[in-house]
Amino acid sequence: MLVAVPLLLIPVVLYNVVVLFSLGDGARVGAADAMLRDPVFSIPMTSGASWDVGTGDLILFVSLICLFFELLKSTSSQKVAIVNHALSMVLFVVCLVQFLLLRGFATSTFFLVTVMVMLDVLAGFIVTIIAARRDLDLSQPQ
Repeated sequence: MLVAVPLLLIPVVLYNVVVLFSLGDGARVGAADAMLRDPVFSIPMTSGASWDVGTGDLILFVSLICLFFELLKSTSSQKVAIVNHALSMVLFVVCLVQFLLLRGFATSTFFLVTVMVMLDVLAGFIVTIIAARRDLDLSQPQ
C-alpha cells in the first residue's frame, strides 16, 4: 500500500522542514526565502564562473525526479493507482492552501513544487481516462 503514497510528498515535507527551521525564531517574512537561496555548496564551472546551489534548488531537483517517477506510476491501471490519484489530489489541495495562506510558503520554489503536484494530478487523471476509454473501445464489437 506504500505504492499509493505520492512521491511528491517528499519535497513537500522537505520544504515544510525548511520553513519550520526558518520561521522558528521570530517569524520574519523573508526568512524562508533567504534560507532557500543561501548556497549550500558551489560547483566551479569550466567558464570560470561558480554555480551556487541552494536548498531551494535541491528541493526542486528532488521534485523533478519524484515527478518523473509519479508520471511513470500514473500509467498503471491497477486499483492502487486510483488511491494514488486521490492522495495526489489531497496533496495538491494542501500545497495550494499552504501557498495561499501560510507565511513562508509564498516563494517561487514552493510555487513550482505546487505546480509539479498539480501536473501529477492532471497527468494521473488524464492517463487513467485515456486508458479506460481505450479499454472500453477494445471491448465493443465492430
